[in-house]
Amino acid sequence: MTIMIDVRGVEKSFTLHNQGGASFSVLEAVQLQVVAGECVVLHGQSGAGKSTLLKALYANYAVSSGSIVLRDGEQRVDITTALPRRILALRERTVGYVSQFLRVIPRIPTLQVVMQPLLDLGVDEAVCEDKAKDLLSRLNVPERLWSLSPSTFSGGEQQRVNIARGFIVDYPILLLDEPTASLDAANRQVVVQLINEAKARGAAVVGIFHDEDVREAVADRLVDIRAI
Repeated sequence: MTIMIDVRGVEKSFTLHNQGGASFSVLEAVQLQVVAGECVVLHGQSGAGKSTLLKALYANYAVSSGSIVLRDGEQRVDITTALPRRILALRERTVGYVSQFLRVIPRIPTLQVVMQPLLDLGVDEAVCEDKAKDLLSRLNVPERLWSLSPSTFSGGEQQRVNIARGFIVDYPILLLDEPTASLDAANRQVVVQLINEAKARGAAVVGIFHDEDVREAVADRLVDIRAI
């Protein structure tokens, strides 16, 4: 099986500069491998470091030590030492990230927000629009909202737009930080379908899900963050 994510000996500490420089460790000697077509669900009590590990996998957090190697086509890239432009290229084509919150530029229409990651890859605009419309429809975002900025939407509507944008590119690696937290049962099921479709095409998925039904529906492995 193709290893898409290879984490070895990763440690992460934070320093509290407003508390006299006190330091505390969040991740300690983490080892994790994720293969193509697999969904690994991180679990553990609040504060255990689940979101910290996801942010490290996306290179939002620099780690204190260890390596995080991601497969990018035929190449292997250690993102702990990669240059910023290499990280940006990985995020464009290889690594998708869906957080709990939508962050967009005000006044940009919803349809454009969802299309943009695919447009940035040079895909024909008509193809991007069709895929964006399909995702928004599947996630039950009313068509009357597509021309409006999602900054005015409810929390649940914003999150469905966020998910549509996160899934519009067929990323080989997907990082999901509680994407279903603000969704009703019907839309949680749509997200389950999207994740399983991503796995079927060979994506490696690492996620955090507080909803037990979602975990059971998508997880190939449950990994305790304190035991890896």
